[in-house]
Amino acid sequence: MSKPAWKQVYRALEHGPAKDRCKNKEMIKKFPKEIEDFANTFVAMQDKRHRADYDPGAKFVKSEVILDHLVVEGAIENFKKASVADRRAFCVYVLLRPQRS
Repeated sequence: MSKPAWKQVYRALEHGPAKDRCKNKEMIKKFPKEIEDFANTFVAMQDKRHRADYDPGAKFVKSEVILDHLVVEGAIENFKKASVADRRAFCVYVLLRPQRS
């Protein structure tokens, strides 16, 4: 894959719309469990990141952050166990906006 194309795709993900798509249970349940779990982890971690960035009163315990890191690593490793076709379909789903009727 060419580096410029990969860079464009890599930076194309908009976290808000991706989170909304991951929260769409009707669509996410069509993917294998590994991807469904990844989507749920994405939503949970996006909520925590948002809290960390925008809630001045938010407090985080180091042990919980370490655990979250391990959860994310596990979700990524499990995601990689899904077929290439399913991973690609998920990536297209979260990257591209649906057509309006």
